[in-house]
Order: sequence, then C-alpha cells, then structure tokens
Amino acid sequence: MTEISIGGRPVGPAHKPFIIAEMSGNHNQSLDRALALVDAAAAAGVDALKLQTYTADTITMDTGFTIDEDGQSLWEGKSLYQLYQEAYTPWEWHAELFARAQQHGLLAFSSPFDETAVDFLESLEVPAYKIASFENAHWPLLRKVAATGKPVIISTGAATLAEVDEAVQVLRAAGCRELVLLKCTSTYPASPANTNLRTIPVLAETFGCPIGLSDHTMGVGASVAAVALGACVIEKHFTLSRAEGGVDSAFSLEPHELASLVAETERAHQALGAVQLGIQPAEEKSRRYKRSIYVARPITAGEAFTPDNLKIIRPGDGLWPRHWELVLGRRATRDLQPGTALTWEAL
Repeated sequence: MTEISIGGRPVGPAHKPFIIAEMSGNHNQSLDRALALVDAAAAAGVDALKLQTYTADTITMDTGFTIDEDGQSLWEGKSLYQLYQEAYTPWEWHAELFARAQQHGLLAFSSPFDETAVDFLESLEVPAYKIASFENAHWPLLRKVAATGKPVIISTGAATLAEVDEAVQVLRAAGCRELVLLKCTSTYPASPANTNLRTIPVLAETFGCPIGLSDHTMGVGASVAAVALGACVIEKHFTLSRAEGGVDSAFSLEPHELASLVAETERAHQALGAVQLGIQPAEEKSRRYKRSIYVARPITAGEAFTPDNLKIIRPGDGLWPRHWELVLGRRATRDLQPGTALTWEAL
C-alpha cells in the first residue's frame, strides 16, 4: 500500500510531504510555552503536531543509570530518570494542546512509550500513532497500538533490517493496515554523513508502504533531499528559540526554519514531476530565443554564403546552427539585407 490516510489527509508519493512538528520536551515544563509552540507550528504550515506520552516512571526506573557517551551526548552525565523527568510532557496538558492544534486545523497525535499511554491517547481520540526508534522492538507496545486500527508511523533508528521486518510483521499481524516507516538515525543531533538517505527507496521497495524521514540533522537540507528520494513524511523537532535551551533545542528548528522546511519540501515534491525528455508546452515560446543563422552583411542574388556574410545569433527565427556547414558555399536566390533570418527559400 503506497498511499494511506491520516486524519483524512492522504499520505503517499502522489501528495505533498506530510510534515510533522515534534514538540518533544522543548516546552521546558511550561504549559504557556507549549501552547506557544503549537501556535508556531501552525503558523509554519505543518500538517501535524506530535507529542511524546510517557512519565519517568513509565519509561524507566530510578536505577541510577547515567548517560555516558564520552562527552558526545547532549545529555551527558544525566541519569535516564533525571532526563525523562525534565523532558516529559505532563499528561494533563495533552487535551489542551490537542485542542489548540485542532483550532488551527492541525492534526495532533503522540508517541506512546508504554501500553498505559496508548489507553490514555485512545481516550483523546488521536488519529494516528508514532512509534519511536527506541521502542521499535517493544512488541507488546506494537501490538497494543496496532489493535487500535489506526495508522502507525514507526521510526527505524538503531534497528537492523531484520528487526525492522519483525516490527512490520508484528504490526500487520496485530491489525495495522496503514503503515509508514521513517528512515531515522538515532543520534542527537545526526550528521548528514550518517543519514544515508539512499536507504529510502530501498525501504519503499522492500516493505511496500510510504517511507519518510525522522530528521535529527541541523537545517532542512536532509529533509529536502529525502523528498527527492521519495520520502512522503518528514518529522522534525522544533523549538521557539535554540538560545533559550531545552532538552532537544540543539537540533530543533526555530519557527522560521520550520516554515522553510514546509515550503522547500513542497517545492522539492513539485519539482519531481514526471519523466520529461522532450519540449514542455511551457518551453515553446523559449525556443525562439535559441540561436539561428542570420545575414550579417548585404548579400546580392547569386553571391555565395560565407562566414563573413552570415552570423549565428539569437533569436531563432532562421535556420538552426546545425545547418551551418550545409549553408556555406550555397548561393543566394535573391538580395538579402543584414538582420534577415536565413531560410531555405533564400538558398
């Protein structure tokens, strides 16, 4: 199935990219900031707002496990429990945030991180579910989400091809009929060099469903390139201001960049068009501005055409330059004035 519907909006290669704005923890535990983020996403023109639904206690335990990636992590030195306490979106905010999104005409849904989150989101009648990369091997969660019968978007980060295939099989066996896979590199931020967008058409051919990109790179270049390779969905984290901080702010787009993402991915999709090897109707008038052969000096009847009395110039009202060697040495049938477009009748 190469086309699905999310909340009544078609998603597939024939349609403009479906853009998801991921709030994550960039609300900095302020509901007012969270609502401002919803407003900013709507103003940027995205299709959907996405939250993450968990608490520190539903996603981990306070075991003291500390993030240690040799200084390469944005969250270096924090315990997982600390991080998720800081980053989670309070569940009591969800209804208000979804309502605000709907007021703007945005679809709104979330990534559940355990089965209780699915029950909660079902009570809010979300139109779809997103499975995060770190949950794509959580089969009980996959089955719970699939059983809702709603479209599922799943990221493929930090998974082998076999694990992606297993996840797809689990989802489909449990009732998922509308599925999107997102190519994802689970580093934060991701670099262009480890994004490997050429995977997108391979995933499309392998799994027969719409493919997208969960993009953790800086800027919009990777997302635009992904659309050129067939991505139908783009998910991007966003914030009001990177300078104001936030758990994901370092690799999140600011509002003006989010608007650019919407515009440039749609341009990329439009530019794909169809295979076109001939002259388009829009180009017909432009053909007149190609070069052709013109009389450069006065020529009398019977005089031979030479490089001295002819010139290849614009516009294209005369014989085309490919006839240059054929014309040279032939004789004029009549007197010709400079600026005359040379035609067969003059030879």
